[in-house]
Amino acid sequence: MLRGRALRLFTLKQMGKLYLVPTPIGNLEDMTLRAIRVLKEVDLILAEDTRTSGKLLHHFEIGTPMKSHHMHNEHKMVDFLVGKLKVGEHIAMISDAGTPAISDPGFLLTRACLEAGIEVECLPGATAFVPALVNSGLPNDKFVFEGFLPVKKGRQTRLKLLAEEPRTIIFYESPHKLLKTLGNFVDYFGAERPVSVSRELTKLYEETVRGTAEEVLKHFTEKPPKGEIVIIVGGNK
Repeated sequence: MLRGRALRLFTLKQMGKLYLVPTPIGNLEDMTLRAIRVLKEVDLILAEDTRTSGKLLHHFEIGTPMKSHHMHNEHKMVDFLVGKLKVGEHIAMISDAGTPAISDPGFLLTRACLEAGIEVECLPGATAFVPALVNSGLPNDKFVFEGFLPVKKGRQTRLKLLAEEPRTIIFYESPHKLLKTLGNFVDYFGAERPVSVSRELTKLYEETVRGTAEEVLKHFTEKPPKGEIVIIVGGNK
């Protein structure tokens, strides 16, 4: 019995570990010392875009090999990566900005690793919706993260459902779709629903615009938005 348990422990020790490593959403000073150390120590870094991540790694003098891992190839790579981890390689996953698996690749590999008995560790760090939520002035004791709304199919159904949500709601949006989304909020949530839009968080032109859905829509109609966007919407009272 003891021999079997010792064998299992020995096998676990031979396996590698998957690290989910947050990266800055804009300001490079938000990179943690621990994140830098882990990225230097692992055998391989999975990057959403190796060109974008290459600039970050170069800045922090991280020479670890990279491999592209994004929404278009993650399904095909899962078994291959789990195999590498099983034979003892340590792998870190990063996204272009923020924490992997939050509206970015990461969930599929994490689930596969846990099912295979491979250890997974997520480092704390930058995530765009946290400063946007805290900075909004809207209730943050209870909230729901929606990420990106469906582009076409299911969009109206989702908006009708969220119109009754009593908790603060968090959305991600691209600048060229912001006006459409804010217009949807006016139509489905009501013109007076409180909204806060944060863009370019931690960057030079960071901006947060607060007001009713109608007021915020008017602001960005007159001043077209640029950069990454987080929308915070007050719950239905």
